Amino acid sequence: MTASPAWVADPTIAVRGVSKWFGQKVAVSDVTCSFGPGITGLLGPNGAGKTTLLRLICGLLVPGDGEVTIRGVNPRRDPSVYRDLALVPEEDAVYGFQTAREFVRYSAALSGAGRSEAEEALATVRLLDAADRPISGFSKGMRQRAKVAAALVSTPLLLVLDEPLNGTDPVQRAHLIDTFRDLARRGHTVLVSSHVLAEVERMSGRVLAMVDGKLAAAGDIGAIRAAMSHIPYRVKVESDGSRPLASALVGMEHVAGVTLEAGAVHVETTDLSGLGHVIADTARRLEVRITRFEPEDESLESVFRYLVGRR
Repeated sequence: MTASPAWVADPTIAVRGVSKWFGQKVAVSDVTCSFGPGITGLLGPNGAGKTTLLRLICGLLVPGDGEVTIRGVNPRRDPSVYRDLALVPEEDAVYGFQTAREFVRYSAALSGAGRSEAEEALATVRLLDAADRPISGFSKGMRQRAKVAAALVSTPLLLVLDEPLNGTDPVQRAHLIDTFRDLARRGHTVLVSSHVLAEVERMSGRVLAMVDGKLAAAGDIGAIRAAMSHIPYRVKVESDGSRPLASALVGMEHVAGVTLEAGAVHVETTDLSGLGHVIADTARRLEVRITRFEPEDESLESVFRYLVGRR
């Protein structure tokens, strides 16, 4: 099982052959994957089954088939695992009549932490200045930070985050990302589902992609993109002679398509290495100086577009 990019050695969380359906609707279908220390991003379009998978992992739902274990234990059968697990759900899940301080202290009391831990969690998400205001008057981003503070109050070894960056501004996002990355550096297992693709890419090198309830791809972004061998790469080439270079590349080996846009040549290819040799040879022949050769789709956004396009 360790040969699969969806599986890590000595996992903290293990999902084996898990399926879940609601009536006739299959939400998760035969998913096998695992998570260990560090951050793993969960990617997929709306309705892909991400939230259902997170709820199955946390024991909030019972699998129709398969098994979920946390440190080798089924969370539905041994509630002690929740001492080390915290969930930040996508929905608000807050009491609007409470202040942020009351809400986080309530979470601290439930987890066995104290008021000092509650104050530290509020400080971590930078909510101390607004801690005595009712949550009902908070913006979406502030409510998100209050939920994160409530999760952090117990310093969980396993942190599950469902769209935690929704509604946050760029400064808040950057700070929350730093917080999650710090936990990961200290050996915590962090699992984050998000549509804020650039931020997921900043957080994690490992991604699991879901489409229609199934695991579609796993690994780092480069590995996932490389696995899409039937989808041409798109490369941006900048030079001091883009027009003659574009004309010369049309119809050449390893070149599937060429467009000229804003002074740059955009080339499609299924063989990056071969294209590199072709462009180098062509540039020398034309006496054109190449200043940039850069794949345009080695990103989480390109993978996401591909997944959505398959639906």
